[in-house]
Amino acid sequence: MADGSMKIANEARERAYATPLDAFQVDDPELFRSNTHRPWFERLRREDPVHWCAQSEFGPYWSVTRFNDIIAVDGAHQVFSSSSELGGITIFDGVEPNRTTSFIGLDPPEHEAERKVVTPMFSTASMAQMAPLIRERAAKILDELPVGETFDFVDKVSIELTSQMLATLFDFPFEHRRVLPRASDLILTTPGPGGLVETEEERQGEMFATFSQFIALWNERKSAAPRNDLISMLAHGEATTSEDPYEYMSNIVLMTVAGSDTTRHSISGALVAFNENPDVYERLRREPALLETAVPEIIRWQTPVAHMRRTALADHELSGKTIRKGDKVIMWYVSGNRDETVIDSPEAFVIDRPRPRQHLSFGFGVHRCLGNRLAEMQLKIVWEEILKRFSLIEIVAEPRRLRSNFIKGYEAMPVRISG
Repeated sequence: MADGSMKIANEARERAYATPLDAFQVDDPELFRSNTHRPWFERLRREDPVHWCAQSEFGPYWSVTRFNDIIAVDGAHQVFSSSSELGGITIFDGVEPNRTTSFIGLDPPEHEAERKVVTPMFSTASMAQMAPLIRERAAKILDELPVGETFDFVDKVSIELTSQMLATLFDFPFEHRRVLPRASDLILTTPGPGGLVETEEERQGEMFATFSQFIALWNERKSAAPRNDLISMLAHGEATTSEDPYEYMSNIVLMTVAGSDTTRHSISGALVAFNENPDVYERLRREPALLETAVPEIIRWQTPVAHMRRTALADHELSGKTIRKGDKVIMWYVSGNRDETVIDSPEAFVIDRPRPRQHLSFGFGVHRCLGNRLAEMQLKIVWEEILKRFSLIEIVAEPRRLRSNFIKGYEAMPVRISG
């Protein structure tokens, strides 16, 4: 497996450095599915860190690839808009009225008003209440894993833990919890051969069937007294309540994706990192307290959200380039987190970095990920429990990655636990 991966990586580097910069297509989902994206972004950081792509299947756009430039864009919501009416937060041009979008697709002050509705779910007190439940569930999941047999780590561990957590946050029927991470993947994947679904029609049909289940739950919670779950909070929140399913479902979709992807793909990504760096895993088994800094390093190293998009509200100079009003600007977090001008040895997996939270995986500014502490807590607890139990979880075949340029994650990962 290692020899094959090295050959693929070398071929990708050759292609990246042989391709003219004006022909770069770093938006190609296949680069992420094949895990060959790194040399393309490396070259942009070195030669053209604010890069104009004049033509792509997603239209023209700027690629912002260095850490500090991404901070500059993400932190300037007055200049770079997240508004769904201007295109939203992904490279896809999903223009829709603000009233039907989630709060991630709103600019201040509407953004803050809606975000505030669900903030109590992610408070310090709520985290403290959830921690024992997460640990209990993680322990049960791990204790039921087959030893000496090949199984899918993504399915048995990463998806199972995060689907249980999502069902709790929504107070969603526990027996149907697996539809939640599946829905998240459907939202974010690009249809096509080798992908999660073959066609856009197939994707839309399955998504409609999944999210229709939320309409009954919304109506039920809206007509009942307020409760401590995300659906109830949104149904009773002054800024988020609505009778129109198109208006309230957007925030349900956002919570489904946000509650699933960072944690799920970071759990899986950690296993990849530990398999590539077995000495690091052994050190953590000896010094489990290092998980405090290892967890943010895992999230940086994996970077589960590959990009976010903004739209320029005015002409703006960025690192010597003039971004024009109306231009699409893509912040490639997956590149900024490997920026060698800011992060020492960014390609290395270093679990005791002096500044472990110097990364972009949760974004920056007013749109910084609301659930970042919950994501870190789940990741820390599950790996604390894994370290207690297993001397090695070996990846036995190449993982299958999502065909997506937005979420950098895994569909499957065959592993075996030694007896």
